[in-house]
Amino acid sequence: MNVLSISKPESGSRGNMASSTEGVAETVEAMHGLQLSNEDPYRSHMIGEGEKDTAWRHGGPPSYHVVNSLFEQTRTREWAKGSLERVAQDLVKTWEMELSHKTKLEDFKTIHPQKFRFSVNGGPWLTGEETLKVGSYNALLQTTLEGEHEAYKASQETFESSHDVFRSAFPGGFAWEVLEVYSGPPTVAFKWRHWGVMEGPFKGHPPSHATINSFGTCIAKVDDKLQITDLEVYYDPTQFLGQLTETPKDRDYGEYKPGVVGCPFMQ
Repeated sequence: MNVLSISKPESGSRGNMASSTEGVAETVEAMHGLQLSNEDPYRSHMIGEGEKDTAWRHGGPPSYHVVNSLFEQTRTREWAKGSLERVAQDLVKTWEMELSHKTKLEDFKTIHPQKFRFSVNGGPWLTGEETLKVGSYNALLQTTLEGEHEAYKASQETFESSHDVFRSAFPGGFAWEVLEVYSGPPTVAFKWRHWGVMEGPFKGHPPSHATINSFGTCIAKVDDKLQITDLEVYYDPTQFLGQLTETPKDRDYGEYKPGVVGCPFMQ
């Protein structure tokens, strides 16, 4: 399967921007067993026979209708189903769903449980179990620099508290999209955008009601089943956190507190 020869749309265009993947989509979907459920148009492995024994963090599969609405209304790309870009986008969205909501690595379908490893900005590699323990936010906001960013200290946050922090800041959802794919399997390199409207507080900083954007690149190595073995993320966390801390900090907030205290958006 020569996915590297797939034609690319012009950068920045919208509408029907599918890559020419006739004959490729069926092979890719068969490799991964990617069957999106009726519960979600972008994520698989949430319902069905394959998930009958899955251990869910909150007792059952999640609902993404809020963030899907934000995604569909404010995305800058609309990839056709079956295109390489759409397959990469749905794979990462499904991986994030599994990381956030499944409690056992053996229930993950998007990664190779024994081989998977995760690195941010050239930092140390985390195993699958280590990534699952700290959660996606803490893994992405860890740093190899001396000290930690004053706005967010991953070493002081737990899986649960980190999700509370960002759920508070983005009650309307924190969406993610693929902007461009540079290469296909087995090494998939792509550019991405992560965004949401800051309608809630962040670490003592009142909501700005501005759209917070983060951009980066990713290199994902996949096996012949399209399961991720290596995932490398590159982006500027200082730029991202700087947007969340533009509003003057509440003087009563005091010292750094893990999680969110009195968050009005928790459900």
